[in-house]
Amino acid sequence: MFSIENSKKMQSVGFIVLRTGLALVFVWFGVNQLMNPSAWTSFVPYWGIPPFLNATQVVLINGLFEVLSSILLILNIFTRPVAFLLFLHLIGIAIPMGLSPTGVRDFGLCISTFALFLLGERKE
Repeated sequence: MFSIENSKKMQSVGFIVLRTGLALVFVWFGVNQLMNPSAWTSFVPYWGIPPFLNATQVVLINGLFEVLSSILLILNIFTRPVAFLLFLHLIGIAIPMGLSPTGVRDFGLCISTFALFLLGERKE
């Protein structure tokens, strides 16, 4: 059955799976934004565009943020602060989407990212 030792190993593996799985989701979105920013500009709300940038530049900055954050998560570096920033980032995406399929999916990712923030860095 399950021993305490097995439980600790499962928790360690669970942390790695959660961290890596979320990182892969963010890297997928980030790379797609960097490779084809025009496909993503319609998702940028007008209030999310500073006066000195355009929507394409916002998408590129966002894509770079998501790729760099993913790399840090995969490497388990600054996991807690990166997860918190990604949580805030996703909340800003999920709430305006509402109860649409995309909004619910993003809310699930948001909660998962918050869970990763609560877990913080762990030595594997």
